[in-house]
Amino acid sequence: MLITDDFLPVPVPESLSATYLVPTAGLPSVTARTAVGTLAGRLAEPVYGLARQMLDSPLMSVDIRPVGEFPELPPDLLTAFGASEAQLDRLAAASHLVVVQAEYRPGWPPAHEGDVVDVFGLQFLDPATALRSLPDAQGRVRLVDWVLVPYSSDAEGLWFTTKGLRRFGLLELQTQGVPDHLTRAWGAVMTGAARRLLRDWTDGLAGEEVPAFVQLPVLATVTGHDIAVAYGNPEQHGATAPVLLRLELDPATDPDADSFLSLRPPAGHPGPAGRYFANACATLFSGIQPDVRYARSGDAMSRAIATARAGLADIRARFRDGQLPPETQLVVKYGLPGDDGPEYVWAGVTDWDSPDRIVGASASDANTDPTVRIGSPVVVAVADIVDWAVLNADGVIEGGWTQAVLDAGQPPTP
Repeated sequence: MLITDDFLPVPVPESLSATYLVPTAGLPSVTARTAVGTLAGRLAEPVYGLARQMLDSPLMSVDIRPVGEFPELPPDLLTAFGASEAQLDRLAAASHLVVVQAEYRPGWPPAHEGDVVDVFGLQFLDPATALRSLPDAQGRVRLVDWVLVPYSSDAEGLWFTTKGLRRFGLLELQTQGVPDHLTRAWGAVMTGAARRLLRDWTDGLAGEEVPAFVQLPVLATVTGHDIAVAYGNPEQHGATAPVLLRLELDPATDPDADSFLSLRPPAGHPGPAGRYFANACATLFSGIQPDVRYARSGDAMSRAIATARAGLADIRARFRDGQLPPETQLVVKYGLPGDDGPEYVWAGVTDWDSPDRIVGASASDANTDPTVRIGSPVVVAVADIVDWAVLNADGVIEGGWTQAVLDAGQPPTP
């Protein structure tokens, strides 16, 4: 097994199992084989053919048992994971449960299918939701139908975990120390990260033999496109700058507890992890894009630049004194020389000890300078700065005057 600093070997289970419960009032009037047969034309291949094959083999079993033989399903947790009052009422009125159990090797597509209770995720799946969650003819799925992202609070902030990746054989993800105001945003980032890692995972399982380990990249790249696809909106390409997250294996010390793959800031990132998570969300959901627009003297863009430059001394003093709002990032916009005029790019400020220059990390890739890439270290002359902004997870909370002009539709100047 090849082990490098760039890849993390993650163990692969020999087989995967799934259990689904269908509550019924009375005994079902159709057999399992008849029920699967009625799905012809509603299920895309290869899922439909695979379901029929599994039903004819020991890999899938269908049993009907009185509801009293099972422990009570927790209604509070079912509600927390989306169960409606009507679904809970039907579960309470059920006399029997149809128990569908399947076992299969790890790989793609994942081999599942009144109301169905997904025991793994403690979710109710109505027929439309269950069908929608299955892979289409191109093998695509809405990952949010398969993977949940619950969170809880601890002394360091929010603790996020995924619930659903184990059905693919992959360890669940976790992130700790997430700022409280990133509840929705970080849940989406976790889902996008799960989508990206799941692609690498299933690629590693594509051979005829199940490997003992799959090598996952230590630095996982997440983009807005990953998030859009995970939520079933591939047309919303989410053309944002990528965000890097470091993948670490956190094995459980208790044999009955779960091991996790932890998402952390890249090694060497200065400052607390929460600041990096906030900056990552700002990049993915409202990142400020570079532009190559040049402003004439006296127009709106020139006034915006003058306003920004007038505030440089004050924002430097606040940055150095630690007076910026918690979990925010100071970025500056500066010009790079180009044949058609300056290209303006943004950089996150990491050091501003000298009044004449800033040390930071580029927030975007430059078109005119191949050495300026997202995350690369940059030194910016204060004389070249045309704007600055303070960002949080929701976007710009202060500054960004030139961006406001661009967003308002100021036409580019030749």
